[in-house]
Amino acid sequence: MRLPYLLLLICLPLLFAATSKQKKKILVFAKTAGFRHASIPKGKEAMLLLGKNNNFLVDTTEDASFFNSKTLKQYDAVVFLSTTGDILNAEQQTAFENYIRSGKGFVGIHAASDTEYEWPWYGRMVGGYFASHPKQQKAKLNVTAEPHLSTEHLPKTWERFDEWYNFKNRNAEVKVLLTIDESSYEGGKEGSYHPMAWYHAYDGGRAFYTALGHTDESYKEEAFLKHVLGGITYAIGGKK
Repeated sequence: MRLPYLLLLICLPLLFAATSKQKKKILVFAKTAGFRHASIPKGKEAMLLLGKNNNFLVDTTEDASFFNSKTLKQYDAVVFLSTTGDILNAEQQTAFENYIRSGKGFVGIHAASDTEYEWPWYGRMVGGYFASHPKQQKAKLNVTAEPHLSTEHLPKTWERFDEWYNFKNRNAEVKVLLTIDESSYEGGKEGSYHPMAWYHAYDGGRAFYTALGHTDESYKEEAFLKHVLGGITYAIGGKK
């Protein structure tokens, strides 16, 4: 008579172990309502490969209807991959705010800062809005002393080719990871302190943003992909 009970006691630890090892899962969102980056397909492919190689699950979509409480709850973080313009309605915005407040994460890549200019909560989360950019060119990035998985693999000075953003309405509370040396390229408009990547705890959740990632080549570049992977790891609740 006690056999089923004993079997239950034996199986419970196994069930708990299986549950505790459940893979993390992210949603990569790439809807655009303005300029559309040609690198988005390459970016999606890279995010899928990062998940495959680093033991987390990845869904990709451009369907804003995913932004409801039932669907979002399955994800540990949401990545905005070069999104542009007004891409979520009021109800979807509220669902996303509640998602972040529940302790989940956000990763913004490149044009995620060229998104939702009329949504102040989003602007504070992403950390600043896109203002302008010069032509694509090489420039030197400086890694700050802020410790983070997204930059620990990088040299102190990192030279690479990309499209370099100037920003407006910055959130001064973010923790800056990369700055750009405006003397190393043409078109910088922020002076001696020009942040290009950062992270912060935000409204109960976690947010990471990098302005890098305009070009197709970025999504084959090991250093850049490790940079993004570090941001994802932070956003899903991994070590800092």
